[in-house]
Order: sequence, then structure tokens, then C-alpha cells
Amino acid sequence: MIDEIINKIRSYHNVAILGFGREGLSTYNFIRRYDKNIKLTILDSREIELSDGNAFYKKYNGLTEELLEFDLIIKTPGIPIKDLDDKVISKMTSQIELLLEVDGQNIIGITGTKGKSTTCTLLYKILKDQLDNVFLAGNIGIPVLDEIEEYKDGIIVVEMSSHQTQTLITSPHIGVILNMFLDHLDHAGNAKNYHEAKMNLVRHQSKEDIFIYDLDNYYLSVQDFSNIYSNKLTVSLEKEASIYLKDDSIYLNDKCLVNRDDIVSRLIGDHNLKNIMFCLLISSLYNLDLNKTLKSISEYIPLEHRMEYVGEFNSIKFYNDSIATIPEATMNAIVALKDVDTLIFGGMDRHIEYGEFIKFLNSSNIGHFICNPTTGYTIAESLDSNKVIKAETLEDAVKYAFEVTKKGKICLLSPAASSYEYFKNFEEKGRKFKELVSNYKTQE
Repeated sequence: MIDEIINKIRSYHNVAILGFGREGLSTYNFIRRYDKNIKLTILDSREIELSDGNAFYKKYNGLTEELLEFDLIIKTPGIPIKDLDDKVISKMTSQIELLLEVDGQNIIGITGTKGKSTTCTLLYKILKDQLDNVFLAGNIGIPVLDEIEEYKDGIIVVEMSSHQTQTLITSPHIGVILNMFLDHLDHAGNAKNYHEAKMNLVRHQSKEDIFIYDLDNYYLSVQDFSNIYSNKLTVSLEKEASIYLKDDSIYLNDKCLVNRDDIVSRLIGDHNLKNIMFCLLISSLYNLDLNKTLKSISEYIPLEHRMEYVGEFNSIKFYNDSIATIPEATMNAIVALKDVDTLIFGGMDRHIEYGEFIKFLNSSNIGHFICNPTTGYTIAESLDSNKVIKAETLEDAVKYAFEVTKKGKICLLSPAASSYEYFKNFEEKGRKFKELVSNYKTQE
């Protein structure tokens, strides 16, 4: 497996690693573990210092002309390709592509606009609790080549973002698309490109492969599946599917599997129930013991920043949902928590449509909308002005939340937008929120 990847890279005369963040550095380290002589060009917008005589840095400004000289370009996820020429894109590969080419039969690839990390980590726990040689990698923060020496014939659960699927020409044996909404339009260029990138996960499957998707999702329902030849399995909360919910029971292949109330889980809300159902379906493909699977679900600890309970301060319950970077995720959190009196939202404008979100907020029982720039300020114009508070910073938002939220009720941070305008990522925003909430109690 390793030899096949290295030999492929060796076969090209002029090889570039495009982007030198975590995955780019991982790619470089992988190549150098097995061949110190392959000539590499490192392309990045930042200046990179190298002490390797066979690796050279070149500044990258996002232009096609800068890439034409290379025969193979190993692209990292953060590099957008919407403005690049097709003849350059055809030379691109990625860590995930390189692994899929040699070990695709052992890979469960999971993508979706929301729920990827939760579903991947839950599935990983379920599989690992019952099987040997199970690995977790990909967009979760572990480049797939980092632990390749350990894989051997193990099962690899790989989380894939649209940035990682956009150039795929090889598909995993099991491909899962949890959902599709509107997101990352700044990176993809438009909704069509974004959804096409997601569909690449399963577009190259064969008749022996398996494609699992959400039957309830609108954007999946309008996709063309005519050229996808794999076995299609479906998940639904609303209609009959491979696995579906009916009368509060989960049915698998039309047989009652388990009652919803018998699933003990810290994952709340219908969107998380659906994530659990994806895992139950995949577990059945591996013939896992149902009772052990349910035990794994009950033991699973949700990831940080996902409807994360921060604590009760001044008789107000605070929740951090900074991962919610699209309106659908924020609406799911509000429905799941049920008792939200104050919503803190807003962030970077990525030209996402907020019409349905505005209708939802206006028809909700939420008492206070604390709006952060930029999207929060824009949306505020369409909300009940008696409920709107504009807060320039997250610090201001937390201060106002303590002042206005009813005792015994919930204050929820759920941005419905990206955090990049004022924070490095959603993790930094979520941790800042938790710090501000905890410290505010000490200040009083």
C-alpha cells in the first residue's frame, strides 16, 4: 500500500505540494519517510523555510499560471480551486485520493454539510468497541497518511469536507452523505459547485459499493443519481427507507430494531437521532451486536462546541453551539433545547440565504435576539425590534445575555454563520464564549 503511493509519486517528474498547513506538512513528512530524494516544490502563500536540499519553496498567489509547470499537484483542503483552469485541476490529487486508490475497499467515507464529526466519532467508537483495527482520520483533524503504517487491513472511518471531495476521482467502498445545505459558497463559488463536490464522494463507486444518504434532505432529493451505480441505502425520519422512524420506533429493513426511548444518548434532537440511525445502519452492514452498539451510543461523549452545556450561571443555562455555521444547524439546536430565551448569533457573510431562518425566528418563542455583525446586523432588520439587541463584540453579547435572559431559561450561542470574520475558527469562538460566561460570574 505504502509502496504503491510512493511509486506513483516517484513516477512524476515535477511534483508540488499545494498548501503547507497541517495536511501539507503531513504529506511532506510521509514522502520523506520513504524517499528523501523525490524533488518537491512547496507552494504556499506564506514563506516556508526548508532545510531539505530536494524541496523548494515557491510563493503561491492562487493563479493557474503558477501551477502549469507541475505534473502532479498534491492539494491540501484549504486551497480553493474555483478560479483555476481545468487542465491544472486534472493534475491534482490529495492525501485522501492517494489512499482511496490503494485501500478504498476498507474506507467508510462520510461527508455532509453538518453532523460529520459527530457521526464519524460515534461510528468509530461503535466499530472499535467490537472490532480490531479501526481507525479515524480525515477532516476530523488527523491527515489520512499520518497513521498509514498501522492500517493494514483495518477499517478506516474518514471524515471528508467538500474541500477534500472536490477533486476526487476515486470513491470509498461505503460512501455516506449525511445531508446537504448551502455552505462554503465563498470557497466553492456557488451552490452547484459545492453540491457537486459532495457528490464526488460516491460518483465513482461500482456496483459492489454502498451509498448511504438522507432521504429527507431537499438538496439530496434534487441530485441526479442516474450515473451512480452503487447499492443505495437510505435514512429517514419521515418515510419508509432502509432505516426509518415510525411510531417512535426505528425500523431496519422493515423490522423493528429498537424503540427511540430505549436509546440512551447524550446526543439530543432529531438531527442527532438521524446521525445515530446512520451509525446503526452501518453497524448492521458489519453484523455488529445490537446491544453492544447501543451501549457504545450510551457511553459516547458529544464533541465540544456542539450544543455543549457550559453551565448554569446566575440561574441562566448557557449552551455553546459555535459549530452551527449555517441557519439549519441553529434551528435544529433551538428545537432540540426547547427552552431558549436568548439567542446569540451572527458572523461572516458568505451569501447564504436567510429567509427561512428569519421566518423561523419570528415565529419562535425566543425572547431576545442578540445580534453580532455582520449577518446578525443584517438579519436584525427583519426581526421584531423589541427583541433585538445589537452587540458589536462577543464580550458585549455575553454581557447583554446576563442582563436580559430570564432565570431558569437558556442562553444559546449558535451563530448561523461562519466565525472567520473575528475569530480564527468556530473552536476559538466557542472557547472564548465559555471563558466569557465563566468569568462574568466572577466579576459580579
